[in-house]
Amino acid sequence: MKTNDYVKYMTQTFVKYYDQPREERKRLRAARKEEKAAFWYRWFGILPYLVYLRIKKKEQ
Repeated sequence: MKTNDYVKYMTQTFVKYYDQPREERKRLRAARKEEKAAFWYRWFGILPYLVYLRIKKKEQ
């Protein structure tokens, strides 16, 4: 990809983002955050995550 193409792409992306209303941007950001897997699951896999949930549940 040439530098000019990259600058054009970044400009289009920025303008598209900036043209959205503030509430829409916040809603999309919150939706992306909810879709993201938990820290323990992303970094250590399913087994440590299950152990963590079990311990957390016992504490309550």
